[in-house]
Amino acid sequence: MENFIKKAAVLIEAIPYIHAFRRKVFVIKYGGSILDDPAIRKNIFQDVIFLSYVGIRTVIVHGGGPHISSRLKEEGIKAEFHEGIRVTDKATLKIVQEELDKLNKRIVQEIKDLKGAVTGLKGEENIVYVEKKKASKDLGYVGTITNIEKEVLEEHLHKEDITVVSPMGISLEKQPHNINADEVASAIAGSLKAEKFVLLTNVQGVMRNIEDPASLLSTLTADEVTSLIEQKIIQGGMIPKVNSCVAALAGGVRKAHIIDARIQHALLLEIFTDRGIGTQIVKK
Repeated sequence: MENFIKKAAVLIEAIPYIHAFRRKVFVIKYGGSILDDPAIRKNIFQDVIFLSYVGIRTVIVHGGGPHISSRLKEEGIKAEFHEGIRVTDKATLKIVQEELDKLNKRIVQEIKDLKGAVTGLKGEENIVYVEKKKASKDLGYVGTITNIEKEVLEEHLHKEDITVVSPMGISLEKQPHNINADEVASAIAGSLKAEKFVLLTNVQGVMRNIEDPASLLSTLTADEVTSLIEQKIIQGGMIPKVNSCVAALAGGVRKAHIIDARIQHALLLEIFTDRGIGTQIVKK
């Protein structure tokens, strides 16, 4: 009986959050190595379907880097990166498109199998507009986002469909371009003035010491993020993640969250409990 009472208490704790977030937009970035684990995928999709059932309008932007790199290796094409960005020639672009398309369809099907209402969209289909990214080296077909056609997304969200978007863009010349998925998710969140922008990762969140789980920073401001980068407390792969959170906040998102997707029902624990489990980033 005690266990049943505890479960009921958790549901009661969630009521004010459900009330506050009903009909609001959440944008969730999901990619990297956690994309390949069936148990993690199922947990994430169950959480997202729960969000949908309580009236939260959810966009998932998925990555696909490991899949793309693996496929390039199979095809005998060398994966090349410059300043952390994948150099994308014509042959690489074709594989990027194919792999992202496969992933999008798989995610959509798995959400359907769990009884979720869902739509899959390709970013290059008149949703994400780009221009060629400028860098110290020619990156090929890599884009910088210039505009998000938010009306297309809003149409599906108003139908209460979970909307799954692949991180590709289209130029004014109708040329598809590869884009970093964190950038796409951040730009979509800003364009929709989302209530929350959530980055699912394979670490707890932002920590003062990566070796010490107790050093998790549960709340940060955008200014504190800048300071922690300068102090080299935030470094490596966490830098683009926190920067995409700060960019989303600057675009009008109310809160950004970085959470560990390996924790069972991490999304629900972060959003519907008083303490949360990851790092939330706020404007001030």
